[in-house]
Amino acid sequence: MTEPLLTMSGVVKQFPGVRALDGIDLDVVAGEVHCLLGQNGAGKSTLIKVLAGVHRPDEGRITWRGEDVTIPDPTAAMALGIATIYQELDLVDGLSVAENIFLGHEPRTAGFVAQRRMRRDARALLERLGHGEIDPATELGTLSSAKQQLVSMARALSRDARLLIMDEPSAVLASDEVENLFRIIRELTAAGVAVVYISHRLEEIRTVGDRVTVLKDGRTVAEGIAVADAATPRLVALMTGRDVEYDFPPRVAPQVERRPLLEVSGLTRRGEFEDVSFTVHAGEIVGIAGLVGAGRSEILETIYGARRPDAGRVVLEGGELRPGDVARAVDGGMGLAPEERKSQALLLQQSVTGNVSLPVLQRFARLGVIDRARELDAVRERITALDVRPPDPRRSARTLSGGNQQKVVLARWLLAGSRVLLLDEPTRGVDVGARAELYRLVRALAAEGRGVVIVSSEVPEVLGLSDRVLVLRDGRVIHVGPAADIDEAGVLDLVMEGSVE
Repeated sequence: MTEPLLTMSGVVKQFPGVRALDGIDLDVVAGEVHCLLGQNGAGKSTLIKVLAGVHRPDEGRITWRGEDVTIPDPTAAMALGIATIYQELDLVDGLSVAENIFLGHEPRTAGFVAQRRMRRDARALLERLGHGEIDPATELGTLSSAKQQLVSMARALSRDARLLIMDEPSAVLASDEVENLFRIIRELTAAGVAVVYISHRLEEIRTVGDRVTVLKDGRTVAEGIAVADAATPRLVALMTGRDVEYDFPPRVAPQVERRPLLEVSGLTRRGEFEDVSFTVHAGEIVGIAGLVGAGRSEILETIYGARRPDAGRVVLEGGELRPGDVARAVDGGMGLAPEERKSQALLLQQSVTGNVSLPVLQRFARLGVIDRARELDAVRERITALDVRPPDPRRSARTLSGGNQQKVVLARWLLAGSRVLLLDEPTRGVDVGARAELYRLVRALAAEGRGVVIVSSEVPEVLGLSDRVLVLRDGRVIHVGPAADIDEAGVLDLVMEGSVE
């Protein structure tokens, strides 16, 4: 081991009523990928914001290149060579790629922005990342999520970053894009750049990481473990006190009549998916597995009415839904928890109450005036039943952890009386402990007689939670059957090389 590039010793950060960091220790060496693990609320976000200059620690010591430093603001962090790529990318859609890369430190000539030089330098950075095909003059908002992330990485490199902090960088990427991300990380570390890598996907840690530090309740419970010594049971036990990564509750036979709730027949959207048919019964969980891009999310959105099909029918509790009619689907008893809950499901600046009551607000109106007391009581009852923490209906949705935000989305549809729930990547960005809570919740909802359709990129999750599973490849269903009759290897073999049944 060489001398650490960064050392944090006994770092403490307090907020009113919360000791978010309680003596954190961390050291990072140049040229390594240092993985940071912990449940939601363990202190990861606060720690990286301390390094990014967003928060100032109340106690402790930070050493950078052997010298004690303070990081009073983000500008100071960037001046040191510390760059952060947040999970929610802080880019500006209306600006070009080049303008985003050099935002705040644009090259200038005689006081004016040197546009030609800025585009040239931006292209060089993108070529360094292996994506010279991205035009620096392109408006950022027209790019895919994966390419926007590359722009964020180029911006970090434009500051000559020596330490790159990456918060859940693979969350929006397809499998081939993840491989490209890992390639870029290896090239950066080979050039001496250190990377702090935050992910809930433990398999990524073993693929890309060198060492691992685990946080729990604001404290460092394991520092700098070599990845070779970081077996999954050990990491899970450090984070949660349990020794399993996927903790599925036992299946309970629903005490309801096994009647069809949702019938999908021949559903097709050209270029996305074709001839999809399946039925969901009361008390049943149906899982959809397949690679990113196979059409999984598009199928759920079309069933829900957010996309119009080119062919096919959707029948909800015996009544055919009109294509592209979300309001009719919601009124009929269907709810969707979309993949991107922060941008597609939640009003982050609004309260929990405002988010949960949104589709049924008229229920609390009298003579055109909302009865806020009745609304608050109804929402409080739902979030208490789902164990949303903290159980405060007035709290802003943006302040909740990923798992609790997902519970707020579910509370919305339960308050609306939804009988069919469409759950797209319900545990994305959710830690191991909160994931187990969501599993129990989904099973309990099915046991009450609801029908659930779940899409997940994690094959063990689909198989462990579902009663039946559909496997998709290139927009076509290539397997339907009981989840107990197929294993992870069988699913992967089908999606990679399988033939249509």
